[in-house]
Amino acid sequence: MKTVKFNVLLFAIVALQTTNLFSQNTNQAFWVHEDQVKPAMQKEYEAVTKDFIAACKEHNLKDADWATASIDDGKYLSISPIDNMADFDKNPMAPLVEKMGEENFRAIFDRFNECYDTHRDYMVYLIDELSYMPNGLTTNTVGEDYRKWHFFHVAPKNVAKLRDKMKEIKSLYETKGAKQHYRIYRSGFGSNGDYYLAVISAKDAQSYAKTSAETDELLGEEGEKVFDEMMQYVHKYETKTGRMRPDLAYSAITDFKD
Repeated sequence: MKTVKFNVLLFAIVALQTTNLFSQNTNQAFWVHEDQVKPAMQKEYEAVTKDFIAACKEHNLKDADWATASIDDGKYLSISPIDNMADFDKNPMAPLVEKMGEENFRAIFDRFNECYDTHRDYMVYLIDELSYMPNGLTTNTVGEDYRKWHFFHVAPKNVAKLRDKMKEIKSLYETKGAKQHYRIYRSGFGSNGDYYLAVISAKDAQSYAKTSAETDELLGEEGEKVFDEMMQYVHKYETKTGRMRPDLAYSAITDFKD
């Protein structure tokens, strides 16, 4: 979290970078705020987050929605969907500051600031045509809060080729009727490098491992071949493990997860 969640200057820069993307496709955009929380301060971070959410509920904060994920490396992600460019002009925290008073508002974020030394903001885009969710694309995977993030870092010259291979993989999953579903995101403004991200939900680590093994067996040599071909266009591959935290999320209208 940060004191002013939607910084006007930063939004102006983002707007310049993303106007074409918003106008040319319908992929859902997400604003992600990432806090690298100190190991000794994780309990305090979660406590102040819950206090902040309680204040939002008490004062009936509108037009503010975020999901929260915690990663095993100590990062906490606050994830907010962005509908259109007009969202960049909004400061959804302003009504909260007015209702609870600036001094009380600042006090909460003073507590946040003790929990980390670094944080950042960036954007990602959910790519419908590359994601594999036969029952309908959604980030709200009820009963499956465990997450595995697969990062495929790519050089600009290989973006189109990597995307084509991802289309082949999705087609193979569809043909075989694979039970393991996934969502594909594309890095946006503020991200560390250029990458595609595959996000897989599961009940827990054991169910993730089981379904992954079953999927590998189902896809067989054909799947191994196309994955090997895809990795030729990836200059760095990494995975992260964590889970969604509904207890640290806030929605003025509906629940959102990812």
